[in-house]
This record gives sequence, structure tokens and C-alpha cells, in this order.
Amino acid sequence: MNELIKNIEKLHSTELGIKRIKRNLSIECDVIQWCKTKILDKNTQIDRNGKNYYAKIENYIITVNAYSYTIITAHKM
Repeated sequence: MNELIKNIEKLHSTELGIKRIKRNLSIECDVIQWCKTKILDKNTQIDRNGKNYYAKIENYIITVNAYSYTIITAHKM
């Protein structure tokens, strides 16, 4: 099992990160829960490159720091 999925409950973001993600994705819902749902989807492709995880699902990509599990950003591909 992927480390990001194993540690999904540690997923969080900063106040600025949440604002950035809402703006990038044009959503108004709970950003953390939205990202968790997308990451846990069986069709999500998760790759680690250096210090970050990249979760790709549908036409979205979510960037998460691999050490702190902070959602850095999310955007449409």
C-alpha cells in the first residue's frame, strides 16, 4: 500500500493552501475532504518524485509533501 494512502489521516493544508486550491479548482467545499476522496479513489495514480507525492485522477493533480503530508496545491491538468 502506498505511504500516502497509509497516512491519509495526516493530510492537511495551510490557510493559504486551501484558498489557492479553492481558486484553482473553482470549488467551495471542504478542500481536505475533497482531496482525501480523490486520493483514495481506486483510479488515482500516485507517484512520488523527490519530496512530493503527485496524485492524478480524472483531470486533476494534487501535490502533497511526502514528509509532512501537507497538500501544497491542486489544479486541473
